[in-house]
Amino acid sequence: MSFAPTPPELLARARADLRMGVPVVLSGPGGAGALVMAAETLSAPRLGDLRALGGQPVLAITARRATTLKARPYDGDLARIALPADAGLAWVLAVADPADDLDMPMKGPFTTLRDGPADLHRLALGLAKSAQLLPAALVHDLPDADGFSRAQGLTQLPAQLVAPLLAASPRPDAVVNARLPVEASEAGRLHIFRPGDGSEEHYAFEIGQPKRDEPVLARLHSACFTGDVLGSLKCDCGPQLRGALAQMGAAGAGVLLYLNQEGRGIGLANKMRAYSLQDQGFDTVEANHRLGFEDDERDFRLGADILKTMGFSAVRLLTNNPRKIAMMEKQGITVAERVPLKLGETAHNRAYLATKAAKSGHLL
Repeated sequence: MSFAPTPPELLARARADLRMGVPVVLSGPGGAGALVMAAETLSAPRLGDLRALGGQPVLAITARRATTLKARPYDGDLARIALPADAGLAWVLAVADPADDLDMPMKGPFTTLRDGPADLHRLALGLAKSAQLLPAALVHDLPDADGFSRAQGLTQLPAQLVAPLLAASPRPDAVVNARLPVEASEAGRLHIFRPGDGSEEHYAFEIGQPKRDEPVLARLHSACFTGDVLGSLKCDCGPQLRGALAQMGAAGAGVLLYLNQEGRGIGLANKMRAYSLQDQGFDTVEANHRLGFEDDERDFRLGADILKTMGFSAVRLLTNNPRKIAMMEKQGITVAERVPLKLGETAHNRAYLATKAAKSGHLL
């Protein structure tokens, strides 16, 4: 008998800790490990406690952010910046958050490390991203990770177990479904799916009774609070959502997969940071890179898993995004047809749509 948390449960706990500003411990081979603190939620007292440990704390940032800061990413996908002796909380936040880059472009010079392994630093950044925080983390080596985590009451994650969990796509389990008539169709049914790793729930809205042995008209839609709910003119998400539902309603059958991956998977707070950078003159891709993210951090494997759970193996996909088609095919879902969905262009999003076409390959 054991009531101890499983690795996925520990990962969920670690995400919550980092969002609250509580450090976590990553343990490596031989009992050593590292203390990890998310830069975004770091407090001055905890930064002081970190310095009191002695040694050399390191601020890990992604290569995307390092390129903006002119710091050398010797580890390929990340840079390990030695924390200067006089660096306070404001310095850490300024390196992590590009909000004031144009006002204070010179944050260095930086001492970036090139010797020693960067595996735990890479995992620390993965944890910060999965918690939808800025991808920047303070990392401090611990000779006795087990003893330190027990003494401080911190969540401890074995690195060899966490790495595959962060890379995997958590399988969403069906929770419940119920009839839900909507404007597009009175024959609607909403299905709720919950991933086993404690992350966001996802939804499938089924219209009519689509045949499981034929390609279903489907839309893979990522949550967009600003567009879907507020009617934002900065994107085309709201019109695409309503247009997809209207087409399914007119056809009498279809499935809308509503994935809670706001802001291309970086979360609403980081999406608003990207919007602020766009107001400074950067396009949507450049803004993501300055924040330290890739162009698109979404996991469309979730959509394929939900379709399979519902009994579908082929779709007529409502999309302008070739990446969605490729991911569906890779995950074993046949895309019998791409159905274009060109809606919602405004004076406010014309440049955004042009960037999606030019840099992300959207078929507009």
